[in-house]
Amino acid sequence: MPQPPPTNKPHVCMSAIVIMSTMAAMDVYLVEQNLGPRKIGVCIMVIVGDLCFLVVLRYVAVWVGAEVKTAKRGYAMILWFLFVFVLEIKLYFIYQNYKADKRAPDPLARKTLTLLLSICIPSLYIILVATDHMEYIQAFRKKEDLRNRLFWVVIDLLDVLEIQANLWEPQKKGLPLWVEGLMFFYCYSLLLILPCVSLSEISMQGEYIVPHKMMLYPMMSLVTINIMTLFIRGGNMLLFQDHRVSAIFMGKNILAIVIKTCAVLQYQRQMMSTPPIGEAQRNSLSQNDTLPTSLTRSHSQTPTPTDTEDS
Repeated sequence: MPQPPPTNKPHVCMSAIVIMSTMAAMDVYLVEQNLGPRKIGVCIMVIVGDLCFLVVLRYVAVWVGAEVKTAKRGYAMILWFLFVFVLEIKLYFIYQNYKADKRAPDPLARKTLTLLLSICIPSLYIILVATDHMEYIQAFRKKEDLRNRLFWVVIDLLDVLEIQANLWEPQKKGLPLWVEGLMFFYCYSLLLILPCVSLSEISMQGEYIVPHKMMLYPMMSLVTINIMTLFIRGGNMLLFQDHRVSAIFMGKNILAIVIKTCAVLQYQRQMMSTPPIGEAQRNSLSQNDTLPTSLTRSHSQTPTPTDTEDS
């Protein structure tokens, strides 16, 4: 049985530091939101939860490591899935505690939470891409392909986090309860699924080097992020008079719709102009078949060295 590929210790340490520091910051927010004896109980619960998270992560790493060909890809995707799953559960309780808190809101603490998430979540994604793709990075036709993909995914992550952050940051007029619930869980599902799709595409591009075929994430982000979040921000601004809507991200969504639509149209033109695989193989075989016949004819007419010596 072949041995699993060796792990990259610097990347493992970096990902562990980012994950545990983010979880610790969420734990601090959860503990500080509770007063009196309840604070001790919450502190014990979050410590036990973090230990269980580490145990589960350890066994998942061993299980995925048994798959030699896709160990790093599978580990990166499962690590991201578990991280966002646990993080968003803690974030939901923090958001509910802020909503139920009758004290004067602390804008600094809430904006610090937004800043922390906007740094840690994209940072972990970049680290996972480096862990999964380090041995393939030289195989890219252009390193700019990888940089462009990282740029768009990070911007999309910040876009989703900005919408989600509107739920716990101070606001003059609150949104209806069903609107807040839909916004939170819609952002939750996007953060959970779309980066995993991007990690899978980057790994496949490293193995097969077909950059023009890696269109699943751009098409999904075009619909679920750029178009839908544009409607979400527009609806909040027009229907609920939400003045905290980011005009910068609305402009980003409009530009992204134009750029990604052009990329999809270009991909379709490439697919139409490229012959099918079977036809291309038949053409290459027919050319290879005609070449040896001419060579054999000329070769049969020229005398060999042994014939000249015999004569």
